Amino acid sequence: MTSPVTATRPPKPGRKPFHLPLSGKFAVAFVGLVTLVLLINGAVDLTLNYQEAKQNAITVQREKAQGAAERVEAFVSEIENQIGWTTRAEWRRVSPEQQRYDFIRLMRQAPAITEVAYLDPSGREQLRVSRLEPDAIASGKDFSTSPRFTQALQDKTWFGPVYFRRGSEPYMTVAVAHAGRDPGVTVAEVNLKLIWDVVSAIRNGVSGYAFVTTATGRLIAHPDLSLVLRDTDLASLPEVAGALPGTAGARDYGIARGLDGGYVLAAHATVPRVGWIVFVQLPLWEAMEPLIESIIQTVALMGLGVLLAAVAGTFLARRMVVPIRQLQDGAERFGAGDFSERIVINTGDEIETLAHRFNLMAGRIQESYETLEAKVEERTHDLNKSLDDLQKTQSQLVQSEKLASLGQLTAGIAHEIKNPLNFVNNFASLSKELVDELAEMLRPASLDPDTRAEVDETAQLLKSNLDKVVQHGKRADSIVKNMLLHSRTGSGEHRPVDVNALVEESLNLAYHGARASKPRFNVTLVRDFDPAAGVADIYPQEITRVLLNLMSNAFYATEKKSDGAEAGYAPTLAVSTRDRGDRVEILLRDNGTGIPDSVKAKMFDPFYTTKPAGEGTGLGLSLSHDILVKQHGGAVDVATEPGQFTEFTITLPRGGVATAGPAPAGAAMDEPRSQP
Repeated sequence: MTSPVTATRPPKPGRKPFHLPLSGKFAVAFVGLVTLVLLINGAVDLTLNYQEAKQNAITVQREKAQGAAERVEAFVSEIENQIGWTTRAEWRRVSPEQQRYDFIRLMRQAPAITEVAYLDPSGREQLRVSRLEPDAIASGKDFSTSPRFTQALQDKTWFGPVYFRRGSEPYMTVAVAHAGRDPGVTVAEVNLKLIWDVVSAIRNGVSGYAFVTTATGRLIAHPDLSLVLRDTDLASLPEVAGALPGTAGARDYGIARGLDGGYVLAAHATVPRVGWIVFVQLPLWEAMEPLIESIIQTVALMGLGVLLAAVAGTFLARRMVVPIRQLQDGAERFGAGDFSERIVINTGDEIETLAHRFNLMAGRIQESYETLEAKVEERTHDLNKSLDDLQKTQSQLVQSEKLASLGQLTAGIAHEIKNPLNFVNNFASLSKELVDELAEMLRPASLDPDTRAEVDETAQLLKSNLDKVVQHGKRADSIVKNMLLHSRTGSGEHRPVDVNALVEESLNLAYHGARASKPRFNVTLVRDFDPAAGVADIYPQEITRVLLNLMSNAFYATEKKSDGAEAGYAPTLAVSTRDRGDRVEILLRDNGTGIPDSVKAKMFDPFYTTKPAGEGTGLGLSLSHDILVKQHGGAVDVATEPGQFTEFTITLPRGGVATAGPAPAGAAMDEPRSQP
């Protein structure tokens, strides 16, 4: 995950932070307290008003829904009553012509009835009069098993389910059994479109209305007749779905979205005889109109209260601030050197006490001013002594730095002496062996006794000298090794380390170190650590030195580029890790000056540097290369473009440190091998 971190710039000199005066703080505190009280009171009041307004609106909607259900039931009962005068016991004994005339008169009196039929006691149709189809006399159709016949005989009146004729107009079948023994049944087909008159007459506020659905949610009546004619199914509408039979936790009211998508307060009531549901709904904003008026009133009162609090707070603040300003002015004059300044305040409160304490302090300071020179001289003596101690400490620090530099110099000299010393020791031993071989070669030669004695003496003297050379060479070699051990810093032990944590710690150390040495230094740090990078078996101290060295070089490059860069240049160092199976990669990329090709070829050579004198020794990259390649068996690669960027890619084995052993961390280069 990448998380850019930008160093905070110090505030620009000359810009004074804003400070609220005491009067302003007092006024703000007073007004804030009053406002808080008003807000709490307004919130409680609005909550109570909301509950009351909601309960009143629900009660009104319930009453309207019940009234609308009663109107619809009255419409159905009126249809039943109209059919009832054709079900008298003697009616079936009149002539068919009279029966047909009675049916025609029934349809004239009840426009909602579009078809009426008479079924004899056996359930067969004897007469059917219709507005939409030809009349039928003695058709003999058998309805003996139809619910319109069986249920009507059982319950006296049967209301059939709502159906849509021609796919648009809602209809319902009403069957009424005749009186007397072996009764017949009068069956009427009722066009429910005429219920629209009943629904349209129901008034509910300004924008509210009522509508009727079946027990399954199909629309029967609605002020918008086109919805009814389209056989609209409202079962998916929240307010209808919650009112359907069998719905768990159903209530006879609720706040839901209406057909137009707006929020409405809806209530419903059931027409028991036919199983219909009558809904009455009102837009929520209209139902809560009393609450809106209450909110406006509460807000107005709160605004008035805040205004009065502001006026009162300002007045009280001025009453308190005037004596405080007198104290301030007196303190400024006293600070300017007028020790005779005294402040007179008569307020009878803590401010007057404070002025009295100030006057006492001024008197004591004026009294002690006479002995100030003696005290200054004493303090000056103490400061001089402290300065001497500081100079001694500084000298000790300089000496310590010199000793540290001497240690580095000793390591370099020891490295340089080591190689020729190995040559001296090796060639001395070899020369001793050659003397022995020369003596053996001269032994068979015919020499006079004096000459042979002189040759043997010379050979023995030469061997004795060579033994002394080897002896003192080994002593010098021991001294060099001790010098290297003394000047070398241990690299610690290798162990499994969390790579991401190590890189994060090194980045923080490098960044804060750069900020400590150069407070105006600024760079954007971008982190992109792979969680799968995991753990690697390394020398953590050595890898930390490598990362600190590379990060310091990156900071140096970005700083150099920013000195002459155009406006808008943002120094950036991006550090990331990548999982490569049995290896792990660490990438460091900066947008600094880059590295020319001529420098890139020699950048890992010891003592090679492009930095000015005093800013670099040329050993950092060389030592880093040895730690990564020789000590850890890893690799380091450089990708760069002059003037654009430089990217170092470090690859380390995950399973363990290379068997070559730790490289010297405090020396300039590796210890040279002995040569014959």
